Amino acid sequence: MALLQPKLKLKVAQRQVLTPGLMQMVSVLALNKLELKEMIDTEMVENPVLEEINESVPMLDQVAGREEKLERSAEEATVTPKDVFNEIDFGSYFREYLDPGYRTQPEFEESEKPSFENFLSQPTTLSDHLAWQLGTLSLDAGLAEAAEFVIGNLDEDGYLAASDEELASAFQQTPENGVAEEIQPEENSASLEMIRRAIDLVQQLDPAGVSARDLRECLLIQIRAQQREFSHLYAKPADAPDEDSQRSLHAEAQAHLDERRRSMEVAAMIVDRHLHLLQKRDMKALARAIQVSPEEAHNGAEFIRTLDPRPGRIYNREQTRLIEPDVVFTKRGDEWVVSMNEEDLPSLRLSQRYRRMLVAENTDKEVKEYVKERFRSALQLMRNIAQRKSTILRTCEVIVRRQRDFLEKGIEALHPMMIKEVAEEIGVHPSTVSRAVANKYAHTPQGVFELRFFFSEGANGPEGADTPLLVLKRKVRKLIEEEDARHPWTDDQLAAMLQAQGIQITRRTVAKYREDMNIPSTHQRRRREV
Repeated sequence: MALLQPKLKLKVAQRQVLTPGLMQMVSVLALNKLELKEMIDTEMVENPVLEEINESVPMLDQVAGREEKLERSAEEATVTPKDVFNEIDFGSYFREYLDPGYRTQPEFEESEKPSFENFLSQPTTLSDHLAWQLGTLSLDAGLAEAAEFVIGNLDEDGYLAASDEELASAFQQTPENGVAEEIQPEENSASLEMIRRAIDLVQQLDPAGVSARDLRECLLIQIRAQQREFSHLYAKPADAPDEDSQRSLHAEAQAHLDERRRSMEVAAMIVDRHLHLLQKRDMKALARAIQVSPEEAHNGAEFIRTLDPRPGRIYNREQTRLIEPDVVFTKRGDEWVVSMNEEDLPSLRLSQRYRRMLVAENTDKEVKEYVKERFRSALQLMRNIAQRKSTILRTCEVIVRRQRDFLEKGIEALHPMMIKEVAEEIGVHPSTVSRAVANKYAHTPQGVFELRFFFSEGANGPEGADTPLLVLKRKVRKLIEEEDARHPWTDDQLAAMLQAQGIQITRRTVAKYREDMNIPSTHQRRRREV
């Protein structure tokens, strides 16, 4: 049996190691202006060596110089004492205090002010809105808990994806109800019944359509809610007036009400059994299927258009993201110039006071080591910020040189450009260019665009005249928007029209771009006459 013995073994290998300085350089390069400002503010709080150059705010060394000057003036005052009492201007003194509009300056007074948190607003989510409505109802504890459980399982669109059995099983195991060792059939049936009652309750809350299983149920809930509201408002028809003019107006209003009521009934029939025919926009087939006139089918379809297929989105909207351009493209004469937008960015410098601490002989050794380490960190940060600026400027100079036609003519003159090509031109790795343009925006005469907007592949045309995919998709969308709705273009026809413009493209490519832009097919876009 072989014994385990320790052995020394040498191995030569190469591997890439990211030093802390290199990691910081990579992270700083990927930051936009707002994120960089936040990072600099954080570093200034953590690193006392860093100071902001601001003429309105005195630096630490300036404050120290003023203190030394005050000390020297105090020493001179002790050598040549003066009678301070004789220097008082009693005239102005009494005028200030006798002025009825005078108020003492509360230099050391701190008033109790409300926190800024009291002024911050938080958008109401769908769960908050439903829970608020639930709190206004008088419900027993079990039903209220089940309704809260159902609300917690809604997705951002307001739909309920889990089945009744899954919800009942999960509701039984909630901490409020405790975890049963063995669930009895009677308990399971009671929980299932409670969940179904809770679902029906949530479906009656605002917005109408929440807690539905699918699109069909969501639309039916909204139609029934409007039918109940309509019947409640116009339950008792008013007696016809005596005069002929008023009688005709009353008959016309009653006809509009009947038409509206009939549109709701037809819409409910369409959604309940023939939603697939509505997607095809075939009004004649739809009218035959539900045995109504084509005009009634058209009115029912128009009523369905007023419904919201995603009722929860009105409370779950994405928050607006602030955008501030990092670079500005301006034209001076015949040349385009790239300039960094460094407004509101702190200008950093190293503290003179801490420099003197390093050369002072009476400074403690541990303090010197700490200050040295802080100086290294500050210098590394300032170098990385300068490197970020240089990389972004060089990248944007290439963008401006290659996209000059876009800056002068507009988006139709955009040229294809790859990140790899720009990286080779400025002599860096493509990942460096990718980080330099990530989440950064440029202010141009054509508007504010993300730097990644200028990078796009091209579809080859005759004589090497490439067309960017972005422009190509816009051409496809424009052709579809200008088509006759009764006779929409097929993918083959769209490809032939683009080829006539000098763009070599196939039918499959057109279909792919159309699907990427969520544009329906030719059959689904066709509108048939009623």
